[in-house]
Amino acid sequence: MPRLRQAVIAVTDLERSVDVLRSQLSLGEPFADPAVAHFGLRNAVFAIGDTFLELVSPLQDGTAAGRQIERRGGDCGYMAMLQVEDLAAARERARRLGASEVLEVELDDIAEVHLHPAEIGGAIVSLSEPQPPASWRWGGPDWTGRSVSGSVSGVTVAVADAAAVGSRWRQVAGGPIAADFVADPAEPGIVAVELELEGGRVIIDPADLTRAGR
Repeated sequence: MPRLRQAVIAVTDLERSVDVLRSQLSLGEPFADPAVAHFGLRNAVFAIGDTFLELVSPLQDGTAAGRQIERRGGDCGYMAMLQVEDLAAARERARRLGASEVLEVELDDIAEVHLHPAEIGGAIVSLSEPQPPASWRWGGPDWTGRSVSGSVSGVTVAVADAAAVGSRWRQVAGGPIAADFVADPAEPGIVAVELELEGGRVIIDPADLTRAGR
């Protein structure tokens, strides 16, 4: 079955956002992936159980994340990364639904594509097939040693046509996924990230990480 493996938030001040999450939610040390500099970004990836919460921040003008921040007027949801059992089949389903790919990754331990947000609807959607399935390259080396108990348990996506976009995500993924879709044509995108931590459920509003709370 498909599953939400990683949620991504675009932020203007990476250090401050990391400090907020670590101090308020007792998350572990994040991984900084040097490879994202290729996209003009820097990041911080928190391991929560075997799922991940990533913050990305622009290093230069003209990045996709920077444009999303400008459109939304500040920090905002950016991407949902879905683990699928058969990437080739998921890509074919996306193609049939008219969702084009904006990035393709083919490595020894993971294959992945990113779908155009305007065509899949709501956000960039990553379709990922890690090998072995329990691994996750983007968490960084030895992510299991930095992980805290819990999970990234869901995202809420605001779109003009919630039923249609929700159906499209599920069709492409090949089954139900941990995403709720709400109607809001004025503010499309990921508007909440849900975590399950030892102390209970946490809802993060990407527009204001300081409001993250139980």
